[in-house]
Amino acid sequence: MKKEIGVLHVITDTTLQSRFTHAQLAELAIAGGADTVQFRQKTGTTRELVHTAQEMQTLCAQHGVPLIVNDRADIAMAVGAKGVHFGQDDMPVTIGRRILPAETLIGASARTEAKILAAISEGADYIGFGPIYDTSSKPDAETAKGLARLRRMCEIADCPVIAIGGITVDTAAAVIRAGAHGIAVISAVCAHPEPQVATAALLSEIQRGIAWRR
Repeated sequence: MKKEIGVLHVITDTTLQSRFTHAQLAELAIAGGADTVQFRQKTGTTRELVHTAQEMQTLCAQHGVPLIVNDRADIAMAVGAKGVHFGQDDMPVTIGRRILPAETLIGASARTEAKILAAISEGADYIGFGPIYDTSSKPDAETAKGLARLRRMCEIADCPVIAIGGITVDTAAAVIRAGAHGIAVISAVCAHPEPQVATAALLSEIQRGIAWRR
């Protein structure tokens, strides 16, 4: 069964900013046109994470937008999220595929050709690749990969590639033109004075990049 993968993943964050909660950011992003919301929270108890994720899942379900939980398969299962995204140090895709419902969307971060091919063979529905540009959203981020490397990864991946890392409204179209199915952003939306406006601007650039490829 082929699963639909969104082109604009907004990852909510309450570390870079404290004006909005995860749920508020999700609502603003959806209003701006985000077709996927990702919940990522590295701190807090499991009970707290379930509470926040449930708020987001309720909101996302009302708008027909999939919620993807980063790292935590248990949280995703607890709230009935549409999907989960695993980093390179998180649960192996093979285990996630075994314990999660068959319809669950599974994304996997991969930085090399070998890891991309392995993640796909293990059952990943899409690959998260980056950082494309330098980013301050993730303290342990690797060096920027650039568009040429992104283009190569998109060529070898037999599934959608979601580019992440330092992508802004000024570079989103170029990333799509390089072959990415879509983008994932954190600070470009969460740290923007008007998250809804920022989301809409990013979506416009994505659509411009898609039109160029046609």
